Amino acid sequence: MKITFIRHGYTAGNMEKRYIGRTDEPLCAEGISELLERTYPTSEVVVSSPMRRCLETAKIIYPNVKIMIVNELQECDFGDFEGKNYTELSSDSRYQAWIDSGGEMAFPNGESPREFRQRCCVGFLQAFDVLDSRESAAFVVHGGTIMAILDRFSAPHRDYFDWQCDNGGGYVCQWNGIKLKVTEKL
Repeated sequence: MKITFIRHGYTAGNMEKRYIGRTDEPLCAEGISELLERTYPTSEVVVSSPMRRCLETAKIIYPNVKIMIVNELQECDFGDFEGKNYTELSSDSRYQAWIDSGGEMAFPNGESPREFRQRCCVGFLQAFDVLDSRESAAFVVHGGTIMAILDRFSAPHRDYFDWQCDNGGGYVCQWNGIKLKVTEKL
């Protein structure tokens, strides 16, 4: 099965380099414009996070394709860091501790990266309860969600941070039911 992972278009928070996890921001004008300028692979079905930015992106790219929402594919809960950027957090000792942990420590009053990654992988696999007979599916989700899924299922394996992609970008993969082979970067 061909799987296309697409990170949602830009939001105002993304443009300002803020941690935007559970904040349900819409796409900004620049994000919509960039999505309209790009070409994406066709897909029989779209799987999306329930967040507004993902649903808006899916409707722009795939206006006539059914969207299946999977709640487990939501972005990480950044807790006390939500809505803030590096500059605003630079004097927060909790942020420095998180940086020093290599991004592995739980966000204060938020989700742990391990729990987040596990949740995303569960959501990815749950989608196949409906997708098994399809030849192609597009997952319109968050950057962290894509990174979590590819960290777990890519062959050859690459680590979580190796799978970063820009807003509106992503990866085209072949899924054999066990592993994802990346064939193209969008």
